[in-house]
Amino acid sequence: MVDKNIIRKQRFWSESQAQSSWSIFKIMAEFVDGFETMARIGPCVSIFGSARTRFENPFYNLTVEIAKELSKEGFGIISGGGPGVMEAANKGAHEAGGISVGLNIRLPFEQHDNPYVDRDKNLLFENFFVRKTIFVKYSQAFIMMPGGFGTLDEFFEVITLVQTKKIAKIPLVVVGRKYWQGLFDWVKTSMYEAERNISPEDMDLIYMADTAEEVRDYIKDFYSKNKLAPNF
Repeated sequence: MVDKNIIRKQRFWSESQAQSSWSIFKIMAEFVDGFETMARIGPCVSIFGSARTRFENPFYNLTVEIAKELSKEGFGIISGGGPGVMEAANKGAHEAGGISVGLNIRLPFEQHDNPYVDRDKNLLFENFFVRKTIFVKYSQAFIMMPGGFGTLDEFFEVITLVQTKKIAKIPLVVVGRKYWQGLFDWVKTSMYEAERNISPEDMDLIYMADTAEEVRDYIKDFYSKNKLAPNF
């Protein structure tokens, strides 16, 4: 006699597999929508940072200034489309008359549209991995403002892609020496010097800055010597 529990498990597995097959089409639709929208936009810079950064925080205002400076240089600004640093990035682009892109995602907390994203450039994603792909493909530089786990996840994934040569070397800028210095001291002393888990040239992938002018000049200098193009 066949165990009823086994039958239930097999039925559940079959139903789950069927749902997984249909989810492929939803994922494809997200990619198509993202690619078609972003392909119409010129060179962009992505700015990552905390959704919890309040407008009275100095890093909020610094993000606004960075976005303004890069917008004046002709770069579109891409953020996660939500509040905090993301809002500041889009605000700077908006106030400078530049292109303001939001790659938003459905989350149970913190995330909502900010009012500074261009309405025709406000994309909403269900899947983090699709959203990350759009960030990576269409950004010619990445800036990491102070943030939390999500900020680290996004920025270090890009570092890994550059390190492994899955994408060409591009400007990777960390803003806020006081905030980030402890992390990158650990990267140097523990990850590199103590354990040799990265190579010495990997330490040169990241540029650290404190002002909007430093960020602007570093990215301008990089692209005075390198070609602007999508990353893959």
